[in-house]
Amino acid sequence: MLKNLFNKLRPATSPTAPAPAPDAPAPQVRDDVPAADALIDDGNAREDAGDAAAAEALYRAAVAKAPGHARAHLNLGIALAARGDVAGAAAAYERVLAIDPRHPFGHYNFARLAFLGGDPARAEALLRTALEARPEFPQALVLQASVLDAQGRTAPAIEALEAALRLQPDNPGIWLNQALLLMKARRIDDAEAAARAALRVGGPDPEVLALLSRLLSEHGFADEALVPLREAIALRPDARVHRANELLLLNMVDDLSAEEMFRRHVALGRELEAAFPVRFPDAPRAPDPQRRLRVGYVSGDLHVHPVTNFILPVLEHHDRAQVEVVAYSSGSTIDHVTDWVRERCDRWVDARGLTDDQLADAIHADGIDVLVDLSGHTKDARLATFCQRPAPVQVSWLGYLNTTGLTRIDWRLCDARTDPIAVSQPFHTERLAHLPDSQWCYRPFLPTPVSPEAPLERNGFVTFGSFNSALKITSPAVRRWGRVMARLPGSRLRVADIKSERKRAAIRADLEREGVAADRVAFVPRVDVDKYLELFSAVDVAFDTFPYGGGTTTLDALWMGVPVLATTGATPVSRSAASILQLLGLGDWVAPSVEAFVDVAVARASDAAAIVALRRSLRERMQASPLTDEVRFTRGLEGVYRQMWRTRLARAG
Repeated sequence: MLKNLFNKLRPATSPTAPAPAPDAPAPQVRDDVPAADALIDDGNAREDAGDAAAAEALYRAAVAKAPGHARAHLNLGIALAARGDVAGAAAAYERVLAIDPRHPFGHYNFARLAFLGGDPARAEALLRTALEARPEFPQALVLQASVLDAQGRTAPAIEALEAALRLQPDNPGIWLNQALLLMKARRIDDAEAAARAALRVGGPDPEVLALLSRLLSEHGFADEALVPLREAIALRPDARVHRANELLLLNMVDDLSAEEMFRRHVALGRELEAAFPVRFPDAPRAPDPQRRLRVGYVSGDLHVHPVTNFILPVLEHHDRAQVEVVAYSSGSTIDHVTDWVRERCDRWVDARGLTDDQLADAIHADGIDVLVDLSGHTKDARLATFCQRPAPVQVSWLGYLNTTGLTRIDWRLCDARTDPIAVSQPFHTERLAHLPDSQWCYRPFLPTPVSPEAPLERNGFVTFGSFNSALKITSPAVRRWGRVMARLPGSRLRVADIKSERKRAAIRADLEREGVAADRVAFVPRVDVDKYLELFSAVDVAFDTFPYGGGTTTLDALWMGVPVLATTGATPVSRSAASILQLLGLGDWVAPSVEAFVDVAVARASDAAAIVALRRSLRERMQASPLTDEVRFTRGLEGVYRQMWRTRLARAG
């Protein structure tokens, strides 16, 4: 959503009042424009001082003094709109336009009223007239951009802001809005330039710095993204969303120890728990260990998103005799997948408009027994709700593969390979709960057939691929890939969905430092979901990322017959791909350490016969594994929920 830059707009001086329009009622008294202007000026001063009621009274007096004076009606309309009298404001603006049909400020303010009232088409028409009457009208151009954006017309909205910036190049708010629009248009490089321009002309601003950090994340540079984000945190230490974003980015950083990562999560967790104390009784209601459990899932990602891919099979296969399902959707994005999720729940709560306290009240009123967070420290998360303990058993799962740092979330769901107890438990505030087979249950996007031929069979060389997000592709990881490719002459690399030319240049540069020419890497543009899995047909072997490994992309590659080269590290996110590979009996594709990765990768990628055999057998292996057994996975998950419930009852007893 674009930033609202201009709440109201009046002409700086009173123009000569035009003659009333032919169809306008004749004024009953002679207009005393000088007296009306004096009242208006006094009203403006009162309004600026915060005395809205006195200002409105003065504007009404000005209208009485000069009923044919457009400026008086304009100011009255602005005052009425400010206190929520939409009908009164509309009537005042209609009077302005009856007096002066081309009054630019009347059209602008009326357009703003229409836009806020949910009528963008009316607002667009009014703005068109305002700009015809006053072409150099930057505020109208900014509002026009918002109106066009609300209608999904991003390209003309960008053009409107370009015109506004030609008139007001030193306005940081317009630059900020332009950065937001350019990001929406996936013009990431241009969006970064606009955000930097906003900082250059407006100075440090937490909102702009946070946006710049987000853009650098979109570029794929976690280390760089942390710099402006930490500036935003320094300026707004109370903005915990920035702190949460920092934690998410730290998962992508190579040189941060598990101890330091844990310390930072605990620090934010303590701060959240201090700000949002426990508000509900601790004892479970109806403490029967065998009764049907009411399970609540809280997520900001119940739309086209990897989290939804994993939760949908669970919602479909929950045993309704054992579990009642309630979903609390806090995400700002709603699409057709949202409808699929809603249909698979016993109860659906749209939590977008609820505060953290209100959501906690709703969860407690619903009598939730086991409350599951699916977001962690990601967008639209509601950890402040969990701090208030609205449910007796609280769990973290799926959306954030690390500790939340909260002591009031009792458990984190994982598996024995991603989180061995001896290795991971010291770095969690939650108790670790292992699912029987894996933390993943995979369902592919579409029934895409596997290409029966590995590319190396026709090419004579191995083609590597990377399908993880740009943010996970760190410079050290690319350098390791380059060392692998340097030892395999003729090998190629295909990297998918890198939106930023700067990121593409950085990948080329890292490969060239290892002796791999730029023409050996190809960047595959973003494709629609129905074409995504087909991209794997051109790849023999996929590279995993580090320290943040792949989950969905690893499963996608294996489903399409493409083995994955991975390693393991000190954090859960660095062991996700390795866990999947080991479950499938592909442990020899997992390097025991980062230092061993190149040697292991070269050995595996040199075995053409093994790659060809896996191309023809991996899908069957997955279909025979627990990774795609949706019923088995869901029964195992329900068993873990039941054990958590019994543990809680034992503690209460």
